Amino acid sequence: MSGVRVLVGTRKGAFILTSDEKREQWDVNGPLFAGWEIYHMAGSSADSNRLYASQSNGWFGQLMQRSDDGGKTWEPVGNEFLYDGTPGTHQWFDGTQHPWEFKRVWHLEPSPSDPDTVYAGVEDAALFCSRDGGQTWQELPGLRDAKGELWQPGAGGMCLHTIILDPGNPDRIYVAISAAGAFRSDDGGATWRPINQGLISPFELPDATAEVGHCVHNLAMHPTKPGVLFMQKHWDVMRSDNAGDTWYEVSGNLPSDFGFPISVHAHEPETIYVVPIKSDSEHYPPEGKLRVYRSRSGGNEWEALTNGLPQSDCYVNVLRDAMAVDTLASCGIYFGTTGGQVYVSADSGDNWKAIVRDLPAVLSVEVQTLP
Repeated sequence: MSGVRVLVGTRKGAFILTSDEKREQWDVNGPLFAGWEIYHMAGSSADSNRLYASQSNGWFGQLMQRSDDGGKTWEPVGNEFLYDGTPGTHQWFDGTQHPWEFKRVWHLEPSPSDPDTVYAGVEDAALFCSRDGGQTWQELPGLRDAKGELWQPGAGGMCLHTIILDPGNPDRIYVAISAAGAFRSDDGGATWRPINQGLISPFELPDATAEVGHCVHNLAMHPTKPGVLFMQKHWDVMRSDNAGDTWYEVSGNLPSDFGFPISVHAHEPETIYVVPIKSDSEHYPPEGKLRVYRSRSGGNEWEALTNGLPQSDCYVNVLRDAMAVDTLASCGIYFGTTGGQVYVSADSGDNWKAIVRDLPAVLSVEVQTLP
């Protein structure tokens, strides 16, 4: 019988949640790396026992960890993230220029075919790659050539938080950066170009249609339709049908088009999920009702999914990396909140229940489908 392993990063450690394919009873292991911020944990689809974790601490800095036994044991790996050459400067909050400074790893994306290859998105925004299981890291500096001098931090820092590897085309990589926008490489990361045409950011940019400077919160793609991308932006839910060359809005009847995560159903490429929050200054659900919204039409028409979720006095947030889907026959949807709850729906969002409550604030949720 197959099962799932849910990897949860929090403000005060990591947790690993496991269950069989019914997803009714759960084993909870943690906290791992207690007291550390775990920005992201990710598992290799090429080897389910290979896990990577990014831990960060205001006093001790950044530390990378790797497990080769599904999270039972861990070992520190390489921790040098050096920008290639002379990195120069980027734009600061006040419009002045500011030197590039490495702070932390936000997102890890293992290769779908090689457990020793993993990409890391960092702050200050850059893309790194390791081909030796995390022992050494090299920057892909061509990304910063895509008008990097004009990038500037969002409220959470200037972070590269989303990495999508096209499973059918190893040369195609997508990334998203707050607050620079979305970018695509068609040559394995050597060169990049902004893919932000159609994004409108009147509250963020003097030039609302600027090529870079858009605050993209998250991207999602279904592996069977690699040319179709979905985006949760600072405001607006967007869609592209041409690999990001152009975008159009699909917010439709959402109660708010502000939010952080966006995910695609494992078996239905036109079924997508978002978690609206009230605004960029009020990071909690509209009316204090925690609702996941699902569109079965690729956007525009949305339904609220509420069964099992609190519908009064709920003021949590769901961060950009805190939603994931499994690939079981009955697709499971998972998300974690800043209130420390991790919810699961084993029926594509129709019904929800909390796997755990009262964890530290959840930063990231990933799921592995196990044989």
